[in-house]
Amino acid sequence: MRRVVFNQKGGVGKSTIACNLAAISASRGLRTLLLDLDAQGNSTRYLLGAAADAPQPDLAAFFDQTLRFTVNPKGAEGFVVPTPFEHLHLMPSSPALEELQGKLESRYKIYKLRDALDELADRYDRIWIDTPPALNFYTRSALIASERCLIPFDCDDFSRRALYALLENVRELQADHNRGLTVEGIVVNQFQPRATLPRKVVGELVAEGLPVLEPYLSSTVRVKESHEQSLPLIHLDPKHRLTQEFVALHARLEPGV
Repeated sequence: MRRVVFNQKGGVGKSTIACNLAAISASRGLRTLLLDLDAQGNSTRYLLGAAADAPQPDLAAFFDQTLRFTVNPKGAEGFVVPTPFEHLHLMPSSPALEELQGKLESRYKIYKLRDALDELADRYDRIWIDTPPALNFYTRSALIASERCLIPFDCDDFSRRALYALLENVRELQADHNRGLTVEGIVVNQFQPRATLPRKVVGELVAEGLPVLEPYLSSTVRVKESHEQSLPLIHLDPKHRLTQEFVALHARLEPGV
């Protein structure tokens, strides 16, 4: 199962959601891979901590290889690194992704990520993809390579307006490149149940019949502490309210796991 976490808007929690759900998958004994396609590298830093600064194979090296003829190209597994967490591996980000984007677009390498994940299919039970906050070469590659799409939503009117354009972009890509892709649901993030606006905005999305997933993810400073310590919540504080919300969301996505 391949899932992409995607929203064109920044600051909605894509990396937090992708890493925490991937960490829960791995904690359940599933062989799990996370890809960090955002040149900012937040997921890479979250899972590796200070080790993210060490030289290592990464997605920039993978994409760069697709631009060159190599007699003995490195297989996709050569760009995967272990994390400190059992069953959880990573294809790290790199700032060089930004520089490569124009070349990859002009050479139409849009299907190379899908091919790489096909190559890795027997090695992993679950694959999660974190994406940059833009509809660019990397997010399109991820949507083409995936089976399901999760859309983080952070409960304000700007996010709601952007959501409709995002869904239209996904539908267009489905029609043109990946008919097997489904929008699995909208993940409500940083939800404040006592505040009027979040309840109003989310209620309107539900009333419109959009696939809003429950539970909603609470707003808490514990997330920042999780980032700072490079420990997904399932490892930092398994009993915390937000951790349990992530566990319940994972169970919603993966019944019986």
